[in-house]
Formats: sequence, C-alpha cells, structure tokens
Amino acid sequence: MDVGTTHFWLALLEIIWVNILLSGDNAVVIALAARTLPAKQQRTAIALGSTGAIVLRIILTIVAAKLLLLPWLKLIGGLLLLYIGISLLLPEKEDDGPAKEYNSLWSAIRTILLADLVMSLDNVVAVAAAAHGNLVLLIFGLAISIPLVIFGSTLLLKVIERLPIIVWLGGALLGYIAGEMLVSDPALVDTVAAMSQSFHTSVHHLAIAVGVIGALIVLAAGKLARTRARTANA
Repeated sequence: MDVGTTHFWLALLEIIWVNILLSGDNAVVIALAARTLPAKQQRTAIALGSTGAIVLRIILTIVAAKLLLLPWLKLIGGLLLLYIGISLLLPEKEDDGPAKEYNSLWSAIRTILLADLVMSLDNVVAVAAAAHGNLVLLIFGLAISIPLVIFGSTLLLKVIERLPIIVWLGGALLGYIAGEMLVSDPALVDTVAAMSQSFHTSVHHLAIAVGVIGALIVLAAGKLARTRARTANA
C-alpha cells in the first residue's frame, strides 16, 4: 500500500477514527489518575501517559491475535482493572512535600499505562483490522491519535473539576469493563455458556449483568473506603 494512494489515506483516517472511538474509556482513566496532581504535573502526566499508552497499543496490536487467545489473560486483566477502578476512588492523601508530589506523578503515569494496557486487549483488534497488516500505516495512524487522546483527557479533567460525580461514573465504567472482560475470557467459554443457559439468557446479556456487578463492586468499595477515612479523621 503506497503512501500516495487513496486507499492508504482512507485506511489512515479509519485507524484514527477507530482509535478515537475506542479511547473514550482510556481518556477517563487518564483524567481520573491525573486529577489530584498540581496543574503543571497534570499536563505532564497526561502527555507522558497518553504517549506511552499509544506506544503500548502499537506493540499490543502487533501481537493482538495471539494475546487474545491466551486463556486466563482477560480474567487476570479484569481483576486488575477492578483494582484500578477502586484505587481511583480512594480518598486523597495529604502531600508530604516535593518528594510526595514526584511519586504521585509517576504513580499516576503507571496507573494510566497499566489500565490502558488492560483495556486495549480488545480495542487493538479493530485497529489492527483497519491497518490491513501495514505496520507503517498502523504506527503513523496511532501516533497522529496521540494529541487527540491528550485533548480528550484534558477536556474531561476540566469537566471533573466542575462535576466531581464524573469520578464515580469513571470508576463505575472501569468496573463495568472489568466485568465484561471476565466473561469473555477464552478459558471460561464453556462455563459462561452453561451459566447463560441456566439463567435462560444470552451470553451478551450475561456479560452486561456481570459488567453491572463489576461497576457496583467498584462503587461500593470506593464508598466504603471513603466512609472509613472520614470515620478515622473524625
């Protein structure tokens, strides 16, 4: 596929568009992880986190087909995402000086990269399909998407400042995604099929139900942690 052809540019636009559509949940994680940092560090965390996330997505896309077939990978990823969702709802701790702020910055970046790594397992399949096996096209398309992801995260961060409830909705979203990942693990195909038959429902509806349960777990754990923190400080 030559760079000068119409097919190349159409495929490039397709990759950018698909990546934007699939990066909504990633923008939520980036904004939530960076919200407690000072304004200057927020920009650094968003820029480094978004860039690192895109690089990870390129690597994942190259080996996506094999990764998605590994048993238990999605199960582990789902549990990890539940943990991340809960940790983002934990009450904020007081800063202990510059060293604490530095550690918080890199902690936020690690959270962004880890969450994006987990959530991109499914997303990269669509991106890889749009690239039609062209590695140059893939890297170029995702690289162009970096400023778009950064813009989305920055915009969401401003919304969070005005509407704190977005933090809880974001945590619930991560819990929901985690629940869906658990159900879609290749190692649990037979178990999930048997459960769907027992409840007289489809696998799709069962995945939605487990996703809702995951969202409720994150919200309940976050609420409990904040209640305990208020009680301890009273």
